Amino acid sequence: MPADIPAPSRTTPSTTTALPRGSSPSPSAGAPLAPAAPLAPADPLAPADPFTPAVATQGTEVTPAETTTSAPSTDKKRVRPNSAKSAFVVVANRLPVDRTDRPDGTTTWRRSPGGLVTALDPVMRANKGAWIGWAGGTGEAPAPFDEAGMHLVSVPLSQDDVEMYYEGFSNATIWPLYHDVIAPPVHRREWWDSYVQVNRRFAEAAAASAGFGALVWVHDYQLQLVPEMLRELRPDLRIGFFLHIPFPPVELYARLPWRQQILRGLLGADLIGFQRPGAASNFIRLTRRLLGYQTQRDRIFLPDGRVVHARSFPISIDVGELEEIARRPETERRAWEIREEIGAPVKILLGIDRLDYTKGIAERIYAFSELLDEGLLTPDEATFIQIATPSRERVEQYQLLRDEVELAVGRVNGVHGRIGRPAVTYLHSSHDRSELAALFRTADVMVVTPLRDGMNLVAKEYVACRYDHTGVLLLSEFAGAADEFRQALLVNPYDVDGLKRSILEALRMEPREATRKMRAMRRHLVEHDVDRWASSFLSALTEGTHP
Repeated sequence: MPADIPAPSRTTPSTTTALPRGSSPSPSAGAPLAPAAPLAPADPLAPADPFTPAVATQGTEVTPAETTTSAPSTDKKRVRPNSAKSAFVVVANRLPVDRTDRPDGTTTWRRSPGGLVTALDPVMRANKGAWIGWAGGTGEAPAPFDEAGMHLVSVPLSQDDVEMYYEGFSNATIWPLYHDVIAPPVHRREWWDSYVQVNRRFAEAAAASAGFGALVWVHDYQLQLVPEMLRELRPDLRIGFFLHIPFPPVELYARLPWRQQILRGLLGADLIGFQRPGAASNFIRLTRRLLGYQTQRDRIFLPDGRVVHARSFPISIDVGELEEIARRPETERRAWEIREEIGAPVKILLGIDRLDYTKGIAERIYAFSELLDEGLLTPDEATFIQIATPSRERVEQYQLLRDEVELAVGRVNGVHGRIGRPAVTYLHSSHDRSELAALFRTADVMVVTPLRDGMNLVAKEYVACRYDHTGVLLLSEFAGAADEFRQALLVNPYDVDGLKRSILEALRMEPREATRKMRAMRRHLVEHDVDRWASSFLSALTEGTHP
């Protein structure tokens, strides 16, 4: 029997979905995957599935050290579960800790900031939880260790793995495809081969760490093959998968040469979570069209009798933690200092994004520039602060994007800026949570205009920091947050004229109207924080929605 999995405990009872006690996997949840043949004829355009599940010698356990160089195998033997292992396992591309090398040669680990780590902390502690992930770097992986109440198991990546699995297939093939092909995806067979091998490595590490009947929660687009591989190794597990980025419609997804393999990889899970209902619908539709499987509402019926559920679970943030930082006197002082440092304009617009072509940074700079060019705004009335966190700097597309954005900023400031009063303050750097909270507090208008985004937690972080119900959120309708924040000024970021009108509307909105909108958004956010997200997913996974 699996251990009881308690819900995260930091929300109030009114906002937390408690997980049932004494749950155990249903018989269907433990069934192995059936052969690859679907109910209907296979898609003749799809390539043959090039991988078979990883193996271990029957009656033995797989240890992380044994998984570093595994290759595809024709055998399908299973791993024997170890009852002394973890009852709850998280599998993600990165470990939830950052490594620091001290001058004396010793190494320390510090827990990474982030809502996912915070939300799962109570569950991890209560169930001897294990977290499987990459520690960063391409040297020898550290041995499994305990930190911050979690058992951490590092999966090693070589330099070739980083270039082909991570920078290649994950971020040059899947990332642009799943973001509406804003940039053209690159399809290389050697990248796919590396993706398969690294996913197997993660699956074997998870199989070795999970106790009998454990819950395993796999995260994001880098690990879409892990659920099927893990089920072949450990059919006793209850497996969940959550995709943090968008999932494309049939017309775009069908371009992927390995489209059937990815779908089958995900269908190894019992529950597949998406950010938006539309993404879940896209996935269900694809299983019908490309695999020939029968579906009914959120259920997908597999040939082996298993029933997989695909639903939306919109992710959120730790509202209480961020609001506490925002309320500190030193945060308010820093917010005032920021305003003074840029010339004390009447209004401040703010954008905070990872430097990525999906975020719409250049588009918003162009729109703001045109407002200044046309005399509809002056830098005395409004100044734009744009934080662009460095990202994937070795990739040519990101280098070109940085050049484009910085050229646009230079042009605006060259024409409209003055000494001590820039039109746009641009920072290509990372900032800690205290500095970000101060920026959120000083901004009168938050500009969140991605061209495509799974959720965009920056919008939620801004709302969390506006505890006095001031400020205006300008939000792209193509961000998942738009489904929840209907009171925001929703905009099509591709429509430059519409974006300009929305910027002016945000800057000139009556305080009473802004307060009404912000109060409604904050009420929703407090009721739907990251604890509720994690609880709802784990509740659905633990209870089992399978016949």
